[in-house]
Amino acid sequence: MHMANKTPEPMAPALKSASLRIGLLGMLLACTAGGASASDPVGTTFREDFLTFDPSRWYISDGWSNGDHQNCQWSSTAVQHLPGRVILEFLEDPTPTHKYRCGEIQTTARFGYGTFEAKIKTDDGSGLNAAFFTYIGPVHGERHDEIDFEMLTANVNEVTINTYVDGKPHHGDVHPVAEPTNERFYLYSFHWEPGRLRWYVDGELIKDVQDPVLPERPQKIYFSLWGTETLNDWMGPFDPPTRPKQMEIDWVAFTALGEPCQFEDSVLCKIATE
Repeated sequence: MHMANKTPEPMAPALKSASLRIGLLGMLLACTAGGASASDPVGTTFREDFLTFDPSRWYISDGWSNGDHQNCQWSSTAVQHLPGRVILEFLEDPTPTHKYRCGEIQTTARFGYGTFEAKIKTDDGSGLNAAFFTYIGPVHGERHDEIDFEMLTANVNEVTINTYVDGKPHHGDVHPVAEPTNERFYLYSFHWEPGRLRWYVDGELIKDVQDPVLPERPQKIYFSLWGTETLNDWMGPFDPPTRPKQMEIDWVAFTALGEPCQFEDSVLCKIATE
């Protein structure tokens, strides 16, 4: 289960420089009234290596939380860009409402059927959730559809997957990984098409769902690192961190359904031969 973002999205703050923490500018920008709308662009095939940080592609969530279950506030100061990588943080840095700050980025565009991929390394820490997912919902004027990869870092030896269709959870599963998710980068991929959804880790198929009850709406791509002190049965008892915890994103890609494999590392090259 992912507690999806139901709060209006801010404009993305510009980076002060390629290697500096993303800072105060985001706090000066007001949230868009009512969030995104049906006029959001529909995204096309892309690969993002984060050599730069493009504010026309990415929003930085800043200035709110997703509800009482979340013990941190989304903050632009918890997002860093290093050439070739984005780092999301969970750190003790009090705001007027929260003891902790946490990082989230989301695309400006929505993406339909196709292959979604990201190369990610997590941290460890009980009570934290490092997530790569797609989501659309009421804040966008749509029903809640969602596809998730979640690394609940209380246990770095497994990944969690699931979907939401019209706000109801489906297809939840937990899959072990060969090495802890905080010791190396993994490639997380899912291939979404009408009536079928396949999840992969490092090119290995971990779940194949053929079901008429699947997400249908184009969705935005999200990455987030957040914590809780209430969802202990799911995410483990919260262990206050003694240092900033991090989620590192090396690259992310989307290939629209029907288009061929775009680059050597893509799981779509494997799918095309199955």
